[in-house]
Amino acid sequence: MKKMLILVLAVSVMCTVAGFAQDMSKDSGMSKDAPAAPLKNIKGTVKADGDKVTFVADKGGKSWDVVNPDALKGHEGHHVELSAHVYADKGKVHVMSVKMLKAEKMDKMDNMAK
Repeated sequence: MKKMLILVLAVSVMCTVAGFAQDMSKDSGMSKDAPAAPLKNIKGTVKADGDKVTFVADKGGKSWDVVNPDALKGHEGHHVELSAHVYADKGKVHVMSVKMLKAEKMDKMDNMAK
């Protein structure tokens, strides 16, 4: 009788632990089926309008909403190169790193646009 009680208790504990493990994987927010947004390097200009920060790409002039605007704090109006995860379907980017580009490159681009 004691062996049966111990066996039932052990099975109960294993099922409970397995249930929590499955539940935790769903709560992590990362779906194994959903593809991750690609990491790309993009050159462009940082624009700020109040709390809203956008990034305007040099190539094509596409404007992207910045998911984590604190990453671009202090770069408003600057020409930069971002390493960012690009969510093209949502029109958003998640900035991983920022690199300032030299001002002379921006001047050349302004001259080309004229």
